[in-house]
Amino acid sequence: MSVMITCRPAVRSLDGWATATLLEAGAIVECEQHGWMRERGDPHALTLAFRVARDDPPPGFSDSEAVAAIEDVLRAISDSCPECSRQGEPEERPRFK
Repeated sequence: MSVMITCRPAVRSLDGWATATLLEAGAIVECEQHGWMRERGDPHALTLAFRVARDDPPPGFSDSEAVAAIEDVLRAISDSCPECSRQGEPEERPRFK
């Protein structure tokens, strides 16, 4: 009896592809402590990520859709981890009446 195995695509969404492309280009990194993505602010890495989006978009998507996905992911992240920045803030003290 033969069994047919189907492989799932490595990236299941355009946002996932954009995130993977930005990581691979070195434009974003993951916070080692909390896992949040952070923008590195490296213009050369951003140029590389946009070049990949224009020259080699994921199957089924146009180059303009790939570039827009890269821009969307970049708008959604910051250059700092939200949890790391909260660690330096003093904790709120309880208020007494």
